[in-house]
Amino acid sequence: MGYQKSAGLAGGLILAGLLALHGPAAAAPVSDEALAQIQSAIDDQRYLDAGSMIEQQSMNAGDDPRLLTMIGNLSLVRGRYEEALASFKRVERVASVRAQAMEGEGIALSVLGRSDEALAALKAAVTQNPVAWRAWNVLGSEYDRRHDWSQAEDAYDRAISASTGSAVVFNNRGFSRLSQHRLEDAIGDFVSALQKKPDMVQARNNLRLAIAMKGEYSRALAGAGRSDQAAVLNNAGYAAMLRGDYDNAKDLLQRAMKAKGDYYSLAAENLEMTENLAKGFGSEHAPGH
Repeated sequence: MGYQKSAGLAGGLILAGLLALHGPAAAAPVSDEALAQIQSAIDDQRYLDAGSMIEQQSMNAGDDPRLLTMIGNLSLVRGRYEEALASFKRVERVASVRAQAMEGEGIALSVLGRSDEALAALKAAVTQNPVAWRAWNVLGSEYDRRHDWSQAEDAYDRAISASTGSAVVFNNRGFSRLSQHRLEDAIGDFVSALQKKPDMVQARNNLRLAIAMKGEYSRALAGAGRSDQAAVLNNAGYAAMLRGDYDNAKDLLQRAMKAKGDYYSLAAENLEMTENLAKGFGSEHAPGH
């Protein structure tokens, strides 16, 4: 999970309440081996396999809190954030899994836009487990939202250390640095992300954007495949607009629309914004890239 800045559980499972955890009906806990197999399936994006294994284990183990955290993890990667949140909340007071539960809650809350709640949950997670790198990673993005750059940098540094250099975290720290106009630092992070994961699309797009922000448009466009041409040209045009290089921005955005073939609404919006800025009108709204 990580979210590029980067970086999911089976729904439909109906499990008994937490009272069963300590009551006479509670079954034997799930084995460590079974939990590892479920996590491996989630990590490998074999979500159907993970869901099947969870369902099978739930029949034998009832409400093992570790299994409920796996259900929450699978819901996260599947984009079922409300379901994930419900799973994690059921076990947040169970000491043995509190750190994992709070981490999962924080990630779900952050994606759902409940920023203040997310910040509190993520802080609780890293207090319980200082090497919870996914929590540190999302904490970084929460601090980015607040433009608290020093806290964001610290959070990403901790996430990189705890994850032994996750590509997702390098990408997210790079975007944070790009947002601060620290272009060389950002480029270094995107390169590190791609060294870890050469097929990471978000990091490659962000690298091109950072290079374009330096005014090196030809270099930013180099090597783009035909299917990516329109998006790469749009991003370079957006970067040129941010630099106040309106002539190049117009040229790049017009080329993006031509490369798209069909109507390219994002490039058209960026072109309109560029033309307004060139005329000195400005805008209350920044375009997307």
